[in-house]
Amino acid sequence: MHKINVLVAGSTGYIGIELIKILIKHKYVNIKYLCGSKSVGKKIYHYDKTLNNKKLPKIIKFNKNLLKKVHVVFSALPNGEGQKISKLLLSHNYLIDLSADFRLKNANDYYKWYKIKHTAINNIKKSIYSVPELVGKKINHYKIISCPGCYPTSILLPLTPMIKKNLINIKSIIIDSKSGYSGAGRGVHKKYSKQNLYESISAYGVGFHRHNSEIQQELNSISGKKINFLFTPHLSPMFRGILSTIYVDIKDNQNIKKIHNELLKFYKKSKFVKILKINQLISTNDVINTNFCHISLCETKSKDKLIILSAIDNLIKGGSGQAIQNFNLLFGLDEKIGLQ
Repeated sequence: MHKINVLVAGSTGYIGIELIKILIKHKYVNIKYLCGSKSVGKKIYHYDKTLNNKKLPKIIKFNKNLLKKVHVVFSALPNGEGQKISKLLLSHNYLIDLSADFRLKNANDYYKWYKIKHTAINNIKKSIYSVPELVGKKINHYKIISCPGCYPTSILLPLTPMIKKNLINIKSIIIDSKSGYSGAGRGVHKKYSKQNLYESISAYGVGFHRHNSEIQQELNSISGKKINFLFTPHLSPMFRGILSTIYVDIKDNQNIKKIHNELLKFYKKSKFVKILKINQLISTNDVINTNFCHISLCETKSKDKLIILSAIDNLIKGGSGQAIQNFNLLFGLDEKIGLQ
């Protein structure tokens, strides 16, 4: 198989850097262009000393002429920028977008949650919201691949099979998620300058975090009914990783062993989702620098209630790694290439 030429837009952010680290290891990828704005003319080595590969191109400004020589654009740009790129795509181009630009199927919902008017409404129908484990070969019918947010990834992977199999009550789901501060991007230190990021934990976006929108959309789609849930994210004094703790009520005819077996069956062929033993405690340290999602089911003092633990690396399984996994699916490659 010939190498696939790719362009990384937004190459100097935390996600962009992780993308490049993975793409360098991918045997079927040629990094043709690295693009940025304030970083034009610099080598990516300036932003991460481990990226000292002399073959990597200097950072240049994105322009539509670059699309003639690449097959795939990975966009790790701020919200709104992926829409602009989508309108420039040529017939042989694919866009794998890590922003929220194509996560929501309704342009009005996008404006409601992101306060940006969607400028590429006609391209929404050409896009797919892709958690690789849940989408599979359906990805082949789309030119624009929308990668889920990091929090939703950690939440949708454990909840999807439970809701599909009607194992839990969909009216009372509580989600408590904690993320490393890298999830807020390179501007995190300026944004939270009055807080001690390294020694404190803080709740934010309580009740109205933007990721509520895609969680709601996807869970409703799975169920066919409106799912009632509460989601509270927290910023933790660690650089990377997400741990989501999800509280659910079990249906009358279910128990933890049955639900555990259903999860094992659902993810039997999955390369990156690991269903651990019942009551096994997990931490972000178990998944850091990997594309894995670890899921554990834990008993509570009430037989009708269950606690789900889900851990991912927000920069990889919740970002760059998931994008590469989607890339592999799109081109019929082994999902693990570049991600071992």
